[in-house]
Amino acid sequence: MTMGDESLYAAMTIPVIIGPILERLEQEDMAAAQTLRAAFCKVEAVYKGFAFDFVKALLIKSEIYNKIEMCETLLKLEGLNDFEEFKITRPEPRFQEFNQRAIDLKKILSKIPDQIYDRKLFLEAIKDIANAIRLLLDSVNQVTANEVLRPDGKQTLAHRKKEFIKYSKRFSTTLKDYFKENEKRDVFLSAAYLVDQTNLIMKAVKAVY
Repeated sequence: MTMGDESLYAAMTIPVIIGPILERLEQEDMAAAQTLRAAFCKVEAVYKGFAFDFVKALLIKSEIYNKIEMCETLLKLEGLNDFEEFKITRPEPRFQEFNQRAIDLKKILSKIPDQIYDRKLFLEAIKDIANAIRLLLDSVNQVTANEVLRPDGKQTLAHRKKEFIKYSKRFSTTLKDYFKENEKRDVFLSAAYLVDQTNLIMKAVKAVY
């Protein structure tokens, strides 16, 4: 595992693992869930990657860490995820469409570890991913075209959109290499980075609007 991989896993741990657990806990004990959420966020803000280190320590203690392919696992868990924190709460159709298209893309990406073993199914998934990327970018453009933004907000969104496009292209290149070299883990890793970029663009839209 490289330092870059660990940074990715750290970025995905709260939205993919910790966040959904806390959201379920809220249904049982709202106060306890909020206390835990605040504690995790406070420590994570000071010590980046704390949540991943916490989960990693639990897995090591349980003697299963070396039996888990972390990237593949995080990607699969994304398919079960309905984390609310990144969703835009504004009711206008363009914002809700943006939410749904971001979620759709992440769900499709999360199925890659299961679909990659069936060539026909995987080729269909690749088409679906390309379409989902295009639709999400269209939604970002719809939002920015119809909403007034401060200059710093425009810069933030422009940067996030540029990064999203960069990682989308990287994912496409990884797929081409996969059909030559059959290296599945590279595909999982690239898909996980694209999930993370989708989360980041959701956070950016939510922050500036």
